[in-house]
Amino acid sequence: MSDNRFVKTYSQGVVDVVEIWVDKETGVNYVFRAGGYAGGMTPLLDSAGKPIVTYDAEK
Repeated sequence: MSDNRFVKTYSQGVVDVVEIWVDKETGVNYVFRAGGYAGGMTPLLDSAGKPIVTYDAEK
């Protein structure tokens, strides 16, 4: 069993990075954005403001 709770499902860019990570325990998707020396992560929301959940994330 892997100790990694998050799985990277999407990656774009080298200097300006955008990634989507899925929490394997909850299925909640997060978007990670990094540029230069700054970066941040937040839940990925749908048009109604609810978190996007992936139910078949690797376990």
